[in-house]
Amino acid sequence: MSMTNSREVANRLALGDINVNYHDVGSGRPVFLLHGSGAGVSAWANWRLTIPVLSKFRRVIAPDLVGFGYTEIPDDFEFVHMQSWVDQIIDMMDALDIQQADFVGNSFGASLTLALVVEHPERVGKMVLMGSGGQPFEVSPELSKLWGYKPSREAMREILQIMAFDQSIATEELAEMRYQATLRDGAQALFERVFPEPHQRWADALVIDDEALAKLDHETLILHGREDRVVPVHVSENLFKKIKNSQLHLFGSCGHWTQIEQAERFNHLVMGFLQETQ
Repeated sequence: MSMTNSREVANRLALGDINVNYHDVGSGRPVFLLHGSGAGVSAWANWRLTIPVLSKFRRVIAPDLVGFGYTEIPDDFEFVHMQSWVDQIIDMMDALDIQQADFVGNSFGASLTLALVVEHPERVGKMVLMGSGGQPFEVSPELSKLWGYKPSREAMREILQIMAFDQSIATEELAEMRYQATLRDGAQALFERVFPEPHQRWADALVIDDEALAKLDHETLILHGREDRVVPVHVSENLFKKIKNSQLHLFGSCGHWTQIEQAERFNHLVMGFLQETQ
């Protein structure tokens, strides 16, 4: 675990009673990378193949969101759905003296990006939404397994197999790393507080209404794996129809982990999109 910790734990930022673990690499216009909501997740676990590439030309900030990774919160912390995470990002931006940034969100992190841009449109530049929520969909048995995870190697292996279309990615080494992360003191209890059953209500809480989406004029790149078993493709297709300055890219033979399964293509698309003139 010591090697995992050294990679996953980076900088610390105190925001009131929250102690945020975050990566801050490179220079230039800032871009936030917001991770997904799987068990054992951290910013580094989600973005380890993206941070080194984007940080060559941008300042990349990748926090562990409240309730995940190595960000520390008090035992009596109360999650106010979406608002807890919106507040964390705005407080981070203020503490780091960042008036506006671009955002790349994975799954729950993409849903958070949408919640953020609706509430604070002036703080968000361009958006990349990958495997996003934000439109109505029925929670699948696969997503329920992700949010209902109980620590075991077998359960973690099953989650990785759900996430990836290419099963060779779901290695024993990766499963062990993610499994060990869920065994840290208090990690599982905290995870179970974030998305308690019934799971459908959390997917519903991510939905952004059509009127709010129609008001957005932010340049938006929407990415989705065609074989995604966690969030169905029609969610991204509907976002594409409703966000006026958007483009949609679908990957065949790809599941929910676009940034890992299609890392080179994902990075190429995101870099090109971010480098286009505003």
